[in-house]
Amino acid sequence: MKPYLLQGHERPITSIQFNYDGDLLFTASKDHVPSVWRADDGDRLGTFNGHKGTIWDLDCDRMSRYLLTASADATVRLWKVETGECVATFPHIGPVRGVAWATGSRQFATISDPFMEHNGKIRIYEIENIDDIDTEPKLEIELPKIMGKRVNPTGVHWTALNEAVLVSFDNGVIKLYDPQTGDVQEEFRAHEKKINRCRFNRDKTLLITSSADFTSKLFDAV
Repeated sequence: MKPYLLQGHERPITSIQFNYDGDLLFTASKDHVPSVWRADDGDRLGTFNGHKGTIWDLDCDRMSRYLLTASADATVRLWKVETGECVATFPHIGPVRGVAWATGSRQFATISDPFMEHNGKIRIYEIENIDDIDTEPKLEIELPKIMGKRVNPTGVHWTALNEAVLVSFDNGVIKLYDPQTGDVQEEFRAHEKKINRCRFNRDKTLLITSSADFTSKLFDAV
């Protein structure tokens, strides 16, 4: 198998994602510049310029029209994929570690790190009108200290039918939150150490995790 070399970033790549159709590839990097590539031949089609910090995560909507990027500059940005135009900027207090579209692309969730005296937070945003976007979250969920120690979120995802927001943490725990009330629906210890990544399969019936405890686990998500 001959690989295509996707060369263009100037610092380490932090996250990669195919779009739903698999013909585009999005990359995030510590060089502050998310990029989009053609999957067939590895050509870089464009960049999304404006962030002032590391891009930790990104997510493209189902129709490949809009891209969300989460950055260490304490913002999430919404971009038009076709033109690279920044449509909206969503300010946060600390570095933003993760972002995820809900099914239907009318909502998205973010996770941010603790910053100074502020705890980490989960935020839920709603986009009712792309021409008049409210950059304030409809819901904020604070992540308090546990026994005096801060626990940082590492990933955020929506479960099937947008029934819950799944958040993984650096203490090996996974929590499911109600996206309407912020209440914890379920909590379980998936690993003994930090959860690095979680991924659902396409129909969100299976969830796989990777952890600093040297293991990966596959969960029935139904």
